[in-house]
Amino acid sequence: MSVTLDIGAAACTEPSVLRERGQREVFCGLTGIVWLHRKMQDAFFLIVGSRTCAHLMQAAAGVMIFAEPRFATAVIEERDLAGLADANDELDSIVAQLLARRPDIRLLFLVGSCPSEVIKLDLGRAAARLSSRHGPAIRVLSYSGSGIETTFTEGEDACLASLVAEMEDAPADAEPALLVVGALADVVEDQFTRLFEALGIRRVAFLPPKRTGELPSVGPNTRLLLAQPYLGRTAMELADRGAVQLQAPFPIGAEGTRLWLLAAADAWGVGGRHFEQVVGPSHGRAIRATQRYREQLEGRRVFFFPDSQLEIPIARFLSRELGMELAEVGTPYLNRQLLESELAMLPAGTRLSEGQDVDRQIARCRTDEPDIVVCGLGLANPFEAEEMTTKWSIELVFTPIQGFEQAADLAELFARPLVRKLRLRI
Repeated sequence: MSVTLDIGAAACTEPSVLRERGQREVFCGLTGIVWLHRKMQDAFFLIVGSRTCAHLMQAAAGVMIFAEPRFATAVIEERDLAGLADANDELDSIVAQLLARRPDIRLLFLVGSCPSEVIKLDLGRAAARLSSRHGPAIRVLSYSGSGIETTFTEGEDACLASLVAEMEDAPADAEPALLVVGALADVVEDQFTRLFEALGIRRVAFLPPKRTGELPSVGPNTRLLLAQPYLGRTAMELADRGAVQLQAPFPIGAEGTRLWLLAAADAWGVGGRHFEQVVGPSHGRAIRATQRYREQLEGRRVFFFPDSQLEIPIARFLSRELGMELAEVGTPYLNRQLLESELAMLPAGTRLSEGQDVDRQIARCRTDEPDIVVCGLGLANPFEAEEMTTKWSIELVFTPIQGFEQAADLAELFARPLVRKLRLRI
């Protein structure tokens, strides 16, 4: 068996890319904590930032204080800004109070933000100091979630990259193992685990793990399968440790999920008949489930503003499986190596844009008059006021959309606002 992509006659093998470096509209990398703190059940995320950071997280996560969430913000006060207090002493004191109150914490992330006084702090050195003080029971790591240097999904990339350094070396003669990288909803992770087991792929681990003690080892016999398209730094760190990446589209939609599983099956030498016996029924159900949305979406035009880095895989799904037309597909950053398979499956002539000059992009969007616009919250309301239909891109990150069982749910996310608008007009 070999992995083959049915790219069709209209494939976009060498797309031209419109690169823009102007004003941009995105959330910061702190937002990734919203889904990461739910995934890693014994980890805690301590943001070192301002009251603005605290308000953002409280609003985005929607968690009540009495629920004891696994994130908090160490707020830089005026006395810190004035240099009247040693920020490292303040941070050490806050961490000690936190660990005394929450003895269940096994992994603590210090998450940097964009205030200038935070940027001056060496959080890497602070993490090493605190690990020495509170370890080995508690490990302290650090990464940056600053909006100056990241898009909001890159916060997950920085977090997972910090975990790679904590993974033990696997022996050179270790049995081959599959490492699935990228935070997935538990229900999706369980579905993939069952499919890998049925295919005969036994040694499968996920990064991030649900618990710190389940952090897998990595070595030359580790085969890496990315579940998210925004993990370039993590993939490089794992490659430096010897892991070999399997090239595949991302597991979005029936077609993408099948090819993603096929890449793993090919690496493990799974026979074609056995693969179809295991995957075929789920693949067929996913196709049938999405077909009813094709009637509502076929021929509709969609415009993607750059926000989550999920834009290209989702555009591929909407175009190939639901018949939508792509007016423009914007992405904050285009990693051609990670997205090679996805780019080959876009229709010829697709207008791709990398980065953003928001005023120019808004002008192109108005000229194109798409049926639906995928954008951030800051642009959605003004577009709705112009009677354009929008889809919040952050909803596509918070919602489980990977895998066969979620393909129809993803299609419905695009069909629902169009149907609602039609009913309002009636």
